[in-house]
Amino acid sequence: MRAGDEAVAGLRRVYWIGGGSGAGKSSIARRLAGEHGLRLYSTDGAMADHARRSTPQDSPYLSEFLAMDADERWLRRSPATMLDTFHWYRGEGFALIVEDLLRLPAGPDVVAEGFRLLPGLVAPLLADPRRAVWLLPTPGFRRAAFTSRGTLWNIAGATSDPPAALANLLERDGMFTDVLTAETGRLRLPTVRVDSTMSEQQLAGRVAAAFGL
Repeated sequence: MRAGDEAVAGLRRVYWIGGGSGAGKSSIARRLAGEHGLRLYSTDGAMADHARRSTPQDSPYLSEFLAMDADERWLRRSPATMLDTFHWYRGEGFALIVEDLLRLPAGPDVVAEGFRLLPGLVAPLLADPRRAVWLLPTPGFRRAAFTSRGTLWNIAGATSDPPAALANLLERDGMFTDVLTAETGRLRLPTVRVDSTMSEQQLAGRVAAAFGL
C-alpha cells in the first residue's frame, strides 16, 4: 500500500468542512459534533502549534509573514498579493493537519473544519467525496459575520489605518472565496452557498444532509 493510500485509509472517519472566512464553519462543526457525537478538530486552533512546528524550509511564506509588521501585512501590499502570499492559503502546514488527524486516538468520527482545508489538498484524501463540503459565503454575509464577531477589526486595529486594512482584508477574503468556488467546481466537490437568508440551523441541516448524517 502506498503512503497516500495509507493516509486515505487512516482518514476515512473524517468529515471535512472547508470554505471562505466568515462562512460559519466553526459554528456548524461544533453543532454537528454535539448533535452527532463527533470529535471536533479545529484547524484554526492548531495554527499557533503548526507555526511552531514549521521551518523556513517547509514554510517559506510563513517565515516571510512573521517577519513583517502589521502595516506591511495588511496595508502596504495589494489584496491580490496578500492572497497569493498568505502561507495558509498556499497550503503550508497542511501536512501537519493530516499528521494531527492521523494521530487522534480511536473513537468517534471526526469533523475537521477551517479555511486551511483547501479543496485541492483535501480531494486526494477522500475515499468518499460526500465526506467533505465547502461553505462559500456571499460578500454581505461575510462582512456581517465579521462585524458581529469583530475578528477582522482585531487584525486591522493593529495597523496605522484600520479602515483601509479592513477593506483590504475583506477584498482578499472575497478573492479567496472566488478561488474556492472555482476549485470546488473544477474538482466537482460539494459546496453550500451561505447568505443572510439562511439560519445557522438551516445551514447545519444542509451540511448534515451533504454528509448523509
